[in-house]
This record gives sequence, C-alpha cells and structure tokens, in this order.
Amino acid sequence: MATETVSKTNQTSAFQNFLKLINTSKHELSLRLYMLVVLAHWGEHLVQAFQIFVLKWPRPASRGILGQWFPWLVSSEVLHYGYALFMLIGLWFLRSGFKGRSLRWWNIALVIQFWHHIEHLLLQCQVIFHTNLFNSPVPISILQLFVPRVELHMFYNTMVFIPMVIGMYYHLFPTKDERAHHLCSCAV
Repeated sequence: MATETVSKTNQTSAFQNFLKLINTSKHELSLRLYMLVVLAHWGEHLVQAFQIFVLKWPRPASRGILGQWFPWLVSSEVLHYGYALFMLIGLWFLRSGFKGRSLRWWNIALVIQFWHHIEHLLLQCQVIFHTNLFNSPVPISILQLFVPRVELHMFYNTMVFIPMVIGMYYHLFPTKDERAHHLCSCAV
C-alpha cells in the first residue's frame, strides 16, 4: 500500500515537472511544435476547401492531403476526435505559460475548443454506439444541423485559431508589466 502511494506521488510529481518544464524553459519549443501541428491541420482544411470550391470535386472525394492516400482516416471519426482532443490538451497544458492579455485570449481559444471537442465527442459516440442523433443517416453534431460539415469545421478552426494567435502575439510582445511575470523566454 505504501509503495503504491509513493508510486502515485512520483507519477504526479513527474507530471507536474513536465507541465512546469513546458511552461518555462521549454515553452517556446512546446509552442512551436504545437503550432506546427495546428498549421498542418489548417493546411489539410485549406486543401479540402480548395478541392471542393475551386476544383469542384464532390465532397466525398475532397479529403485533403492525407485523405487522398489514406481515405479511411478522413472518413473515420478517430482522426477528427484525436485532433480535437490534441488541441484541447495542448491549449490546457500550455496555458500556465501565458500571463495577462495573452492568457485572456488563450483562455478564449480554450473555451471554444472545449465546445469543438464536445461536438467531436458526440460524433465519436455515435460511431461507437452505432446510433446517430436526430434520425440522421450519418453521425451529426449539434451545429451541423445548421451548417454543412466542411464549412462548420473551417468555422470552428478559425474561431479557435484567431484568439490563439492573438494570445501568442501578446505573449511574444508583452507589456513591461507582463514581461516581469513571464517564466519563459518567448518574449521578443
């Protein structure tokens, strides 16, 4: 019993050390890696939009870049849910590195991404339980009742990305007072 308690304490301590590391000395690197994934995802959506609206491909054939080689990835909810979860976790884990105005904008992105994650969780649950909401022939999210899926995801990604970028801008260019509270070397 005592060994189990020590093991849990060590795991908690290791996790806390990890969070401290990615929000202090490794914050800049962590943000760069996080943004690399975010921008790659954006690239996928932009290619998909180009395929639909410029090339006039049918929506099922407009699968972005990865989907051309791995069509099952795009048609599977696992990829979409995994990315929504990655975004939510990244926004949460990197949050304590932000201060002042940057934290406010980062939190706005976090709240919007939380809802985006809920929508993807609904889709994932419909696939897992083989029961679609609203008598839909395919899994459907709440806002998808009003906005087509491709456009909805472009909207969600835009609504998360804008406050995230504003937060990063304020983080990189803090006021003198905010800079005094930074625990990382991100400020320019």
